[in-house]
Amino acid sequence: MRAAALYSAVGSLLLAALTAAPADGADGAPEDRGTRTDTAERRGTEVAAARAAAAGVGFGDCPDADELPGSMRCGTVTVPLDYARPDGKRIELTVGRVRATGKDPKGSGRAVPRQGALVYNPGGPGASGLHFPLIGMVPEWKRLAAAYDLVGYAPRGVAPSAPLSCQDPERSVQGPRPSPTRPSAAYKKERAAEAAAYARGCAERAGDALRHYHSLNNARDLEVIRAALGEERLTFMGASYGTYFGALYAELFPGRVRRMVFDSVVNPDPAGIWYRNNLAQSAAFERRWRDFRTWIAAHDDVYGLGSTPSAVRDSYERASRSLAARPAGGTVGPAQLQKSFLRAGYYDDHWPHRARALSAYLKGNPGPLVELAGPLPETAAETENAGAVYTAVECNDAPWPTDLTVWDRDNTRLARRAPFETWENAWTNLPCAFWQAPRQRPLDVRTAPGELPPVLILAAERDAATPYAGALELRRRLSGSVLVTERDAGSHGIAGGPNACVNAHLEAYLLDGRLPARDASCAPRPAPVPAPES
Repeated sequence: MRAAALYSAVGSLLLAALTAAPADGADGAPEDRGTRTDTAERRGTEVAAARAAAAGVGFGDCPDADELPGSMRCGTVTVPLDYARPDGKRIELTVGRVRATGKDPKGSGRAVPRQGALVYNPGGPGASGLHFPLIGMVPEWKRLAAAYDLVGYAPRGVAPSAPLSCQDPERSVQGPRPSPTRPSAAYKKERAAEAAAYARGCAERAGDALRHYHSLNNARDLEVIRAALGEERLTFMGASYGTYFGALYAELFPGRVRRMVFDSVVNPDPAGIWYRNNLAQSAAFERRWRDFRTWIAAHDDVYGLGSTPSAVRDSYERASRSLAARPAGGTVGPAQLQKSFLRAGYYDDHWPHRARALSAYLKGNPGPLVELAGPLPETAAETENAGAVYTAVECNDAPWPTDLTVWDRDNTRLARRAPFETWENAWTNLPCAFWQAPRQRPLDVRTAPGELPPVLILAAERDAATPYAGALELRRRLSGSVLVTERDAGSHGIAGGPNACVNAHLEAYLLDGRLPARDASCAPRPAPVPAPES
């Protein structure tokens, strides 16, 4: 999914705290690995977990200790690069932890019993959860922080955990760039050449190690981290992509699960990993884009961008044409505009400032738009690393079409009804058509009654990054799971956010092991309030 450097409600709150079956034409010869009969990988995982349990995690100062509270401690966990060869090359994963406070946040003075470690992954692929433990500073998380050691980590490939790179980081923040919704044959050829060059860069920079960065190994790494933390069973919370390899963990290691929360679910159907899932994502973003335009239209008195969704779209397209002729600040073109407004499709709280920036631009002030959408050279290395891991994991995970006519056919058809995101999503994933590493065979995740402890699934009904159908699919596949839905809402990642109903279900489960008797729903969070003039 196109979500490499995006964050859930957890990430938004943390930021506030710190500042206050394959498609036609697919390569049909994946490696026959990654199933429960994978004796070599299974034994390699057991060996690595036993070593990690014996070694533990030597927590000490974090790499950026000067900027972090003293309660935040970091360490490393050693895992095999290739689980089939646990005595071969090994890599280190960096782990962060804040110990359970043991204090009742209501100030009663009552000691809160520790329940172990809560391990979190924010998604991506390519996002780091290393600083997740600081979420305990946020009011919505204080009850969980009292009972659990909060643990986050940088997955394999994500700096500083054996970081991957596919190109010069400066190229990842270049602008401006066009974003045609009806690309010409010449433009498609240009983007295909770029994708092929990018895939070559990944292969050349990573070498043979490239094949080992995939979701099955992320699930195995999670098992080793569990052992290193001294936890007999895992309590895990995954958002977005974190739900996918969390589901793989549940399939591979059901007996090691204590509690699991799946927040904003990637559809685990093997036939959709990842080519068809990305097409479904692009279709869902079209509906979410209309939600955003409908909200802007309702506040035409504030923004002056049009009183109907179609009129707002006209304003957006007028800005895009203007940026194509003369990029704002010399760096923001149509692609940068689209990317910035795509982020608004993930989170409602992005709506006011993006609407304000578009309004200001059309009134002759490009400053707010440049601030929101312009490239950030200071984050170039992080951005490039996130993109490299995203690409490696998705390309390695499953077969992809290698015939460009298949990509052209499917995306041309989809773009007729979903033009906002379709082609930009296609360009992001097109390196997988030229990928030089072997492909895995996606697991068919299914658990029988009693095989897995009951788990909690959370989803917003109008989420575009991970469409709601994925939550329904995982609910069917994990016996005993319960789904809590935020109705008529579309923010991506809802745990620990502003919805008290969702948070009540989250706390009941993680603190007391209680789930609703059946699937439940919560009313949506309040709509965003228009941003005032800055």
